[in-house]
Amino acid sequence: MAIIITDECINCGACEPECPNNAIYEGGVEWTIAEGTGVQNEYELEGGNMVGANDSQGPVEEDFYFIVPDKCTECKGFHEEPQCAAVCPVDCCVPDPDREETEEVLLARKNRLHL
Repeated sequence: MAIIITDECINCGACEPECPNNAIYEGGVEWTIAEGTGVQNEYELEGGNMVGANDSQGPVEEDFYFIVPDKCTECKGFHEEPQCAAVCPVDCCVPDPDREETEEVLLARKNRLHL
């Protein structure tokens, strides 16, 4: 599963610097695949859309911090547990029940992001 940040987020920002994939952004902020990764050219997002590594993407959430699912690896290959969840003072970084992903899928994503 990818991790999501629930609407209980207090916007403290503790999670953002902990993410090894730079997948966490403040609400309302545009993001790119290239930020915090080794991707330099086109990248295939979940769903099959191809985007340029530096193409700005719209925010996932407007009001509180969010995790870009296409960049989230649950810290597999980096840490024993998701670091956002480990540091969140209100426990709002939780597994997304709508995105069940195996460790194999998460590690493959890590390898695609960090060439």
